[in-house]
This record gives sequence, structure tokens and C-alpha cells, in this order.
Amino acid sequence: MIVDEVARRFGVTNWRQKDRARQALVRERNVLLVEPTSYMNLSGVPVRLISSWYRTPPERILVISDDMDLPLGRLRMRASGGHGGHNGLRSIIGTIGEHFARLRVGVGRPEGGDSIDYVLGAFPVAQRDTLARVVVAAADGAERWLAEGTERALPSVNAFRAD
Repeated sequence: MIVDEVARRFGVTNWRQKDRARQALVRERNVLLVEPTSYMNLSGVPVRLISSWYRTPPERILVISDDMDLPLGRLRMRASGGHGGHNGLRSIIGTIGEHFARLRVGVGRPEGGDSIDYVLGAFPVAQRDTLARVVVAAADGAERWLAEGTERALPSVNAFRAD
């Protein structure tokens, strides 16, 4: 949802499917938006293929991921680090290392239910207003990261609270 919001803001209409990912090159901003279409646990493969093709070092990559350890309405940006139990991040770290920026988007934990169904399912109606604010704030953070880098984007992204 966040990558789609950034794409909407940039006026992207030229998505293509290649290297196990949906991709859009935004030449005027020197940005490539990527949404892996492989299984999440294999996200590292398209990230490695695409970053290799475009000769993009890990330090110039921002990965946006959900995070069940953060409550809905919270964002956390870091310049690098571990996977925190997230299998998609684990896969990416396994292919390009851990020195890439990440924007973790809190989704909270399910109340007695299956985690897979929870993260792949639709958000409950009661959470949709919060979710809309989170998507806007995370897209703002991604744009700030693009314009100013991780260290400048960190304070405003990490201070965001949707509640």
C-alpha cells in the first residue's frame, strides 16, 4: 500500500513485471519502485537481481515491511540492522547484507489467530482510518528518505503516532 501511494504521488503508470517483482522506473527522480511478487520468504532474490542489474549498493535501498512487533499506527526507520524475526527481511539480508535502510510499519499482533492470515488478510473496518494515516505518513517518510537520506528522515518517521 505504501509503495503504491508513493507511485501515485510520482504519477507512475508504467509498471512492469520482471525479476519476480513489479517494478516502475521514475527517471525524473532517479528512483526504482519495486514490489516483490515472490513469496515473502524469498524477497531477497528479486532485491538481489534488481539491485545487481541497476548497480544499486545496499546503502541506496529502502525496504518497507510490515512489523507485528510494532502496534498499528507506529513507524520505525533504521539505517541498517537485523531481521527482527521477519522472514522477508531475513531473505533480503541473506542476499545483500544488512546495510540497507528499512521502514518498518506496525501492524500489531492478531488477537488469538493465525499470524499468516492476519498479515495477508484485509484490515478490519475499525482500523482503516488509522491505516490511511499510516500509509500517508510512511509514504512521506519514504519521500523524505529519498530527498534527504536516512539520518534526516529518522526523527520525523520515528516520531509518528497515528493514535
